[in-house]
Amino acid sequence: MPSPPRRIEGVDISNTGGQESVGSLVVFVDGQPVKSDYRKYRIKTVHGPDDFASIREVLSRRLQRLLQENQPLPDLIFVDGGKGQLGVAREVLESFGLSRIPACSLAKKEEIIFSANHPEGLRLDPTSEALKLFQHLRNEAHRFAISFHRQRRQKASFASELDGIPGIGPVRKRKLLISYGSLETIKKASYDSLVKIVGPRLAEAIKNKLN
Repeated sequence: MPSPPRRIEGVDISNTGGQESVGSLVVFVDGQPVKSDYRKYRIKTVHGPDDFASIREVLSRRLQRLLQENQPLPDLIFVDGGKGQLGVAREVLESFGLSRIPACSLAKKEEIIFSANHPEGLRLDPTSEALKLFQHLRNEAHRFAISFHRQRRQKASFASELDGIPGIGPVRKRKLLISYGSLETIKKASYDSLVKIVGPRLAEAIKNKLN
């Protein structure tokens, strides 16, 4: 690159067997995370565990938003993975006419960096500050994606456990989730506590269903 990248945006994907697939986008400026610029994405167009297609969706949605709102573009795109993930990122950049923005990826285990200039991979010294920066980016994107994925799974599990109880619809499920946070907390809640949220009839139905 002609100059060090001030703004780097990193993408990662998380799912469990293709279920509740989500994407994360993290932003580093001058080597430091800017958490106010982080973004979460529910994968909408991909069915099943397809990380390549999910990366394509997340990066496309991100770039489209930046261009529509005339926001600053990143100096470098980073994706967690190897040659395949990097190839997808470059295809998306090219489709938006942004092939001038470089992209790179970091493969797990071997910790090899792939880029247009290093299609066969670049292995940096383990003490390299550049490698440490990419590892920080990768770990932060992964953490953020996993955190969002767990939230989605919890909500899905929460909803399915309460399904089938007459009178418990989306509004009351939301009230229960806000009040208690998890199914385990609801199971431990007293009848009197539940009555305050949903009334006596539904409180009894919930206790019978969950216990």
